[in-house]
Amino acid sequence: MSELYALAAACRHAEEIKKSRFLAQAAPVAHAAEALAFVHDVADPTATHNCWAYRIGQDYRFNDDGEPGGTAGRPILQAIEGQGIDRAVVVVTRWYGGIKLGAGGLVRAYGGTAAECLRRAERQPIVAMARLVLHCEFAELALLKARLKDWSARIDNEDFDAGGVTLHIGLPATQAEMAIARIADLSRGRIQPTRLDLP
Repeated sequence: MSELYALAAACRHAEEIKKSRFLAQAAPVAHAAEALAFVHDVADPTATHNCWAYRIGQDYRFNDDGEPGGTAGRPILQAIEGQGIDRAVVVVTRWYGGIKLGAGGLVRAYGGTAAECLRRAERQPIVAMARLVLHCEFAELALLKARLKDWSARIDNEDFDAGGVTLHIGLPATQAEMAIARIADLSRGRIQPTRLDLP
């Protein structure tokens, strides 16, 4: 599977095509509700059309907002996929300029404006993450926390109890097995992390 990228920040790109103005606005999103909120926030009610698409993993949606079926939302989605982008939403707003573009022209205008916006965007690789859970004694906590940065790991949750602390850790999947082995070594086998992301 080829590498996927997320947008590092929101971006925008404007073009004029046969007197119609097109404005593409894209943003990174983590879930569908966030994507739809972005669509709602940036859609211009004075524009002729606000067409959009998002892809978040296997979840995707698109909308032609009154343009002929298949001429706006789907080309925007294809631009997202064609750029290898995931976890993103793109809204392309059109202000009609009086010249009809035809179905092929609309596909090129919406898809092309979205693709150019994404081409110019700052992006970062999406890293597959693993999740570990482990329990350690208080005396081992400082050493463990010090080592986490060696594995590009972060603590997602800490639950303290009388015997110590349970840590939920997120780290790149490529580091997981090595981290599990190192934690077992550091604790002389007392700490046995469990992966939560595997079936």
